[in-house]
Amino acid sequence: MHQSKMDFFCKLGYGKQDICKVLENLGQEALEDDVLKELIRMGSKPQALESQAQPSQLKLVARGSCSAAAGPKWLGGDGSDSCDSLRPIVIDGSNVAMSHGNKEVFSCWGIQLAVDWFRDRGHTYIKVFVPLWRKEPPRQDSPIADQHILEELEKQSILVYTPSRKVKGKRVVCYDDRYIVKVAYERDGVIVSNDHYRDLQNENPEWKWFIEQRLLMYSFVSNRFMPPDDPLGRHGPTLSNFLSKKPVLPDKTWQPCPYGKKCTYGNKCKFYHPERQHQAQLSVADELRAKTMVPLALGKEEERCQCSP
Repeated sequence: MHQSKMDFFCKLGYGKQDICKVLENLGQEALEDDVLKELIRMGSKPQALESQAQPSQLKLVARGSCSAAAGPKWLGGDGSDSCDSLRPIVIDGSNVAMSHGNKEVFSCWGIQLAVDWFRDRGHTYIKVFVPLWRKEPPRQDSPIADQHILEELEKQSILVYTPSRKVKGKRVVCYDDRYIVKVAYERDGVIVSNDHYRDLQNENPEWKWFIEQRLLMYSFVSNRFMPPDDPLGRHGPTLSNFLSKKPVLPDKTWQPCPYGKKCTYGNKCKFYHPERQHQAQLSVADELRAKTMVPLALGKEEERCQCSP
């Protein structure tokens, strides 16, 4: 039991010294939720976060790149998390699997599709949380499809089982949503789920803001994992900026004007007009003023010529 807890929290990135200290204070039979709360209260952070907090030695690299290794590039930068360009991804495994199985079957293939989508995009930190009892043989009231995928993802250190146990024949399951939100909040990442976690939003105001701003919803279309292009609505960031730690704002001068040739802003328009490349981009009002000023100026010059000797 002690070794299983050690392995579980080591997978989350906590140091063995901190875990042993908490287990000595709370006892070996302490629940995983209590151990996690105590680790957070002590100020202990996953080792990956501590290594990021330490100042790194300066390196001379080619301009526009973060590392010597070539990889997929998004938004003009390297796609690896080591360059702090892409956010960590925390996937609600139960939500994704049940969504892919039409809420009838726990489809592990749906989890694999979501992991592959983020992996192909360049994300290196991807964690999937699934209750431990899903590792058991499937029952008639809770069917599971492609269960071997869970074992493969666990070997790749992508899937993490949230603890559960049986007490007097009854299963005691820890709240896996709490693990998902906590890890995503600590890593400053993105939660992939169609759940709104309203109970956790009411529990912590910081979590409420985080869930509202970092929740990525999705759909499955013909076995294709598809998150929305506008995760926070029409006026929010694009999907690329939402998943990036360093969002890149588009240059408005190269965005086509939504009004096209009907635009009346002229040179005051901040958008791009391909039809005005070789024209003076004056507004309609300015053009009218210019046309009326020309005959007035000509008339004054004629009067001056007649009055002069």
